[in-house]
Amino acid sequence: MDTKMTKAVTVKNITFKEGTTLICVPLIGKTLDELKANARTLATAGADLIEWRIDHFTHVREPQHVHQALSDLRQILADIPLLFTFRSKKEGGETEISDEAYFELNRQAALSGLVDLIDIELFNDEAQIRAVIDVAHGAGVKVIMSNHDFYKTPAQEDIIYRLRRMQDLGADLPKIAVMPQTPQDVLTLLAATLTMKEKYATRPIITMSMAKMGGVSRVTGRLFGSAMTFGTVGQASAPGQIAIKELREMMDILY
Repeated sequence: MDTKMTKAVTVKNITFKEGTTLICVPLIGKTLDELKANARTLATAGADLIEWRIDHFTHVREPQHVHQALSDLRQILADIPLLFTFRSKKEGGETEISDEAYFELNRQAALSGLVDLIDIELFNDEAQIRAVIDVAHGAGVKVIMSNHDFYKTPAQEDIIYRLRRMQDLGADLPKIAVMPQTPQDVLTLLAATLTMKEKYATRPIITMSMAKMGGVSRVTGRLFGSAMTFGTVGQASAPGQIAIKELREMMDILY
C-alpha cells in the first residue's frame, strides 16, 4: 500500500491528485477564426481543462498573433484552465521551430497571464528547462513535463526513470505517452505507472498507452495512478483518444 502521499496540484478550479482523473481536451486550429470557433464548441463540452496545441497554428512564429489568440481564447474559455503546448515534430507535433524559439514561446506564454499550465518536453537542454520552469513558477504557472514515443513502449524501468527525471527537474506534472506494439506493452505502461505512484511519485503523474490497443490505459487512470487523460471533441490530437462523452461514461462505469 501507499506509504507516501503525493502532493496535489491545483490549477484554478481543478485539482490533479491521486485517485481522480481529469479530462483534458485538445484545441486545434490553423487560423484565429478556426481556433475561436473550435474554442466555443469546447467551452461547453465539459472538459476539466483544454490544451491549445499551438504547433498547429499558422502564426506560431509571430508573437503578436500568439498573444492575440491567447487573449481571445481566454475570453471564450472563461474559467476553464488552459494548457499551452507546442509539440515538437520529433514528438508527434505539426511543425518545427528552433530550440531558442521553443523556449521563448513558452516563456512568453507563462508571462502572459493568459495560460495556467505550459508543457515542456523532457528531451531538451537541462539549463533551458530549469530556467523556463523558474519563469513559469514565478508567474504562478504550472509545468507539465512530457515525453512521447510514437514507435514503441520503452522498458518499465526506463519509463519510471523518465518520470523520476521530470520530477527532479521540477515539473509539477510528469507525463509520458508511449505506443504499444503488443498487449504486453500496455501492461508495461500500466505497471510502470503503478510502481511510480506507489514508490517514487511526490506529485501526480500523467501516463497513457496510445492507439486503439492502449485504450484501456485512458480510462483506468484512477486505478493505476494517472491523474489526467485526453478526450476529444471533433479532431483527435493523438492516436487512440476517445470522445469526451464516451470517456466520462466509461470512467463512471468503472469507478
